[in-house]
Parts: sequence; C-alpha cells; structure tokens
Amino acid sequence: MSDQKKKPCVVLGVTGGIAVYKACELLRLLQKQGIDVYVVMTKHACQFVAPLTFETLSGHPVAVDTFDRPATWEVEHIALAKRADLFLIAPATANIMGKMACGIADDMLSTTVMATKAPVMLAPAMNTGMWENPATQQNVQTLMNRGVHFVMPATGHLACGDSGAGKLEDVAVIAERAVEVLSRKRDMEGLRVMVTAGPTREALDPVRYISNRSSGKMGYAIARAAQLRGAQVTLLSGPVSLTAPQGVTMVPFATTQDLLERATEHVDEQDIIIQAAAPADYRAKEIAAQKIKKQNGEGMVIHLVENPDVAAALGRNKRPEQTFVGFAAETNDVLEHAQVKLKKKNLDMIVANDVTAPGAGFDVNTNIVTLITEEKMMSLPLLLKDEVADHILSAILELRAQK
Repeated sequence: MSDQKKKPCVVLGVTGGIAVYKACELLRLLQKQGIDVYVVMTKHACQFVAPLTFETLSGHPVAVDTFDRPATWEVEHIALAKRADLFLIAPATANIMGKMACGIADDMLSTTVMATKAPVMLAPAMNTGMWENPATQQNVQTLMNRGVHFVMPATGHLACGDSGAGKLEDVAVIAERAVEVLSRKRDMEGLRVMVTAGPTREALDPVRYISNRSSGKMGYAIARAAQLRGAQVTLLSGPVSLTAPQGVTMVPFATTQDLLERATEHVDEQDIIIQAAAPADYRAKEIAAQKIKKQNGEGMVIHLVENPDVAAALGRNKRPEQTFVGFAAETNDVLEHAQVKLKKKNLDMIVANDVTAPGAGFDVNTNIVTLITEEKMMSLPLLLKDEVADHILSAILELRAQK
C-alpha cells in the first residue's frame, strides 16, 4: 500500500459560453496547487472547446453524455459525485444555475452536481442582461441559501460587445477561492453556536405590524458558515423569505418577546451566541382586536412601549466560558454607538456597520463591517456576506483562544 497522500479532487463542470476557454487555464492553475481535476462538460460547452483538450490537460476522460459507456464499470455520474472534494462549475451559465435551483437533472453535469455531497462552487459568466435578470438573481439567492459558494462575475467589456457585470472572474481568483474551500478546517467541531437572524413583527391589529427591513441574510450566512466549520448550530429566525441552511436546528420567532423567550431557552447550552437579529425597540401598548379603520381624515395616535433589550438581558447571565457577539446596524456615529453597546450589553465582540453605505444595507448579498472588541478594531472591505461570516467566526475563535 502506498504511503503517498491522496491528492484533493476537484470535479470541474464546464458549461457553454465564450468563457469556456478560460476553464483550460483554471484547470492548470488547480493542478499547480497539487489538485487532481476531473472534467464534466455540457454538450453546448463542447461547441466551444473539444473534450479532447480537457482530457489532455487533466489526464482523465471527460464526461459529457449520461448514456456513454464508461471506461470502467461504474455509474459515472455517481462515481464523479463521490470522488469530488469540491465541485466547481466555471463558467456557470444562467441555465445550469436555473436547473440547480429547481432540482432539474437532465444531463451529465446537472445530474452529477445534484448527486454530490461535496461543497459546490459556481463562477457565473453571461451577458449583463441575463445576469441582472430577476430570475437569475433569485436563483443565485436560492443556491446561496443552500450553501453553494459563489465567485461573483466581474464587471467589464463582454464578448457580446456589452459592458457591465457578467464577465467571468479572473481564473487566478477562482482558483484561490477553490483552494480556500478545499483547505477549510472544521475548526468549530464540538462547539455549540446559537445565531439569531431576521426582524421581529410587533402587532398593531390583526392585519398590521411594526417591523424593520432586516432580511436575515447576514445571520443565515453566519449559521451556514458555522455549520460548514463543524459547529452544532441553532438558528433562531424571525419571519424571512430564506431557506434554512442544511444541518442547523431552526427555531422560529415573531416578536421581540418571542425572541427573548426562545433565546433564554437555548442560551445556557451554547458556547457561542451571535445575535444578528434586528428586534424592534418598541411595541404597541395595546393591540386592537379588530382591524383599525380610517378616521375620516383624523390622525391616529399609537401608544408604544419599550421592548426588552434581548442582548442586554442575555448578557447579564453570561458565563465566563461563553462568547457573546452582537451587531450594531447604525446610520450615524457607527463606531461610537457600537462601542457603547459592546459594554452595555456585556458582549465580547460587536459587528458594526453603516446600513446607509452602498452594498452594506438591508437585503443585499454584501456587507461592510468593523469587528470591535475591548482591545482592537478590524475593518473589513466590501465582501459577500458569506465571506464576512467566516471573518466573524475566525475572530470569535481567536477571542476564545485568548480566554
């Protein structure tokens, strides 16, 4: 038996588009990192680059047709799905993303990626109009919610003559991200993590409520990242239009009082508590039993009372071995407000962001944050929320190592 360490394996899916030729360079870059690469092509991709090119570069047969007789007696798409340590599709067309989002498996690539249990990464490339189409963006969000990694397309001059978003990201960047996923350590195994996410809804009557613009995307990204790193994750979620990450325990809440009760039930058993939810500061003093009607032009006064401060209430009972993290979504004096909350709520770290900044507001896939502890601040640039989540978790582990 050989003592040689098994190379990590990337199954590279190649779909039809002018950027197909760049997948050849991507394959070589992955090989230079000591990665074994197997290629699956769609029939449309074969119109741009012949399978023989990828076979020569990879040293392996290229899978194209689901009904081809394989060189060895095995169900080929299942064998490839099991072989993958990472399933990377580059370029990824709108078509393959739509199939994946809807669970359609009608060719070798879509069938194989559906069968894999390995992490999946997509590097989209298409015309700007196709990329910005609401259907494409909804499919991207659906796949993100399921834990699919993305290397978002760059902005530039496209082969069709247009300029805008949709250009395949530089293959060196894609290769770097692929290596990051392959080398990701399960450094949170054995840790129990509670994440809160989304808004609350405070009823005014049976129809109306007070809420806020929180989408839950940041909290869901943190829950997903913690689960991928091996943690046992409990996700307390307000009313959002997101799919819970696979492998987490989902606990719904509606009001701020609900959130406090659910969090209190689960907090004692947790090692790490990350409070990314946006609970309402106020609720109606009285909830009308029937729908409130217009008053013939007269104004209406709603009496509000202050809700409990969930983070502060939990922080009062924090044990020394626990790590508490909060969020400060602010519109002015961001760092100053965040530092006050850090102390007031007995937090170990607070994540501050200016929700008025482009790319850092509500219901977007990116964020710009500053991680603040008693000892230091670390500002992050504009990143995908999945990337921000990993930075937050790494900072938490660093904090815990210092205890």
